[in-house]
Amino acid sequence: MSRAVPESVDITKIDAHSTLVPLGLNADQTIQVPPVSQPLQAGWYQYGPTPGEVGPAVILGHVDGNKQKGIFWRLKELAPGDEVSVSRKDGSTARFRVTRVEQIDKDTFPTDAVYGDTADPELRLITCGGSFDRDAHSYRDNIIVYAVLE
Repeated sequence: MSRAVPESVDITKIDAHSTLVPLGLNADQTIQVPPVSQPLQAGWYQYGPTPGEVGPAVILGHVDGNKQKGIFWRLKELAPGDEVSVSRKDGSTARFRVTRVEQIDKDTFPTDAVYGDTADPELRLITCGGSFDRDAHSYRDNIIVYAVLE
């Protein structure tokens, strides 16, 4: 598929449906996240491939925030074979099939596996998970879903 801005993500199995806002980089070169005050809002990393293009497109969402469940509250429930659909501004829909789901400590985030080049169109869905660190006000782990274009 050619480059086209993604407009929304739909994951029927976990009842996750959201428009997508563009996300860039913070001053420290970490990826931005959607506003925690709007935990049901997902976003896509605008400096990477768009969903359907060759390479790893990345969509991020909160597990919770503002004292409510987030768009990716149930992301850890996905399993290989599950479907993720991304509607694109050009009117097309990129349909992905989950290949694996992992929970990993944020200190050992697999940057190359998530953002590194791929030969085919792929998708990464990322949220927080694991136990909550009250001192740091954040979760200790990330949930990462890997998917390939159907």
